Amino acid sequence: MSASVLDNPVETGATLRDHGGNLSAAIRRYGGSRADWIDLSTGINPNPYPLPELTAADWGELPDTEASEALQQAARRFWNIPAGAAVLPAPGASALIALVPGLADPRWVKIETPTYNEHAAAFANHGWKLSQSEPVEARVAVHPNNPDGRLWREEELGAPLTVIDESFCDVCPEQSLIHLADKPGTIVLKSFGKFWGLAGMRLGFAIGDPVLLQRLSNLQGPWAVSGPALKTGIQALRDHSWAATTRQDLARDARRLDQLAAARGARLLGGTDLFRLYEVSDAAAWQDRLAHAHIWSRVFPYSKTFLRLGLPPKAGWERLEAAL
Repeated sequence: MSASVLDNPVETGATLRDHGGNLSAAIRRYGGSRADWIDLSTGINPNPYPLPELTAADWGELPDTEASEALQQAARRFWNIPAGAAVLPAPGASALIALVPGLADPRWVKIETPTYNEHAAAFANHGWKLSQSEPVEARVAVHPNNPDGRLWREEELGAPLTVIDESFCDVCPEQSLIHLADKPGTIVLKSFGKFWGLAGMRLGFAIGDPVLLQRLSNLQGPWAVSGPALKTGIQALRDHSWAATTRQDLARDARRLDQLAAARGARLLGGTDLFRLYEVSDAAAWQDRLAHAHIWSRVFPYSKTFLRLGLPPKAGWERLEAAL
């Protein structure tokens, strides 16, 4: 097939992949301790799910098979997973992203940008080439997209290997494409760290084609998910009331953030209820001004005007307003 290859920093070595959450670098440059800072560079819920009481056995014993099965059943109910799709818990969605490209022979993959850059990196590491044209052997859709919140339509997708990354979709479950998970060649990824605010727990899910998920399971090996993560995940995924209330709270706070940013001249470009993408005159200057107030934000190497802000914790709103 004829295809054009996008410039890929992973392949060329031109730039390093950047992420939010690099608070240590901000502290080295602007001073203070971690306790002094409000980190708005990620899309993690600042008001996390309350941890269950963890016992010595949770930490000291190998993860239990029955607990893993209970987690899968809780996931099926929470996300309304089709009966024909398999569920694979993993130590974070990022661990799955790194493995998925190895499930097919490397050829051409389409990943529209801007988006979460680990997908392109993972496919490049497995020998795939990025293509702007169709048809392709693999397709990745981050839904909703990071950083602009774009939502994909079912008819826009379709490839022998289709990866739908729904790491931020728990704020808008009515938009989920989980009903596609029982289609051959399809994998839907879910993150536990974003909506539940427990990124350090390292828990994620692959949902989809049973044949592909069995291969993923073989690649990640036994006991991939820790005992504390299993226990927390089961309780959280069964807590539908907390999820409903949290969606309302996040939506309210996202609107509040939009009002603050607009009053300072920022224009909303998109995002989700966990993060907002704004257009500003000089993103680096905005980041610098916020950082002097020990508030860390996200800018992007491909845009001088994109500024992404997560939601502050309840006690951080006044500081954010003053810094803006």
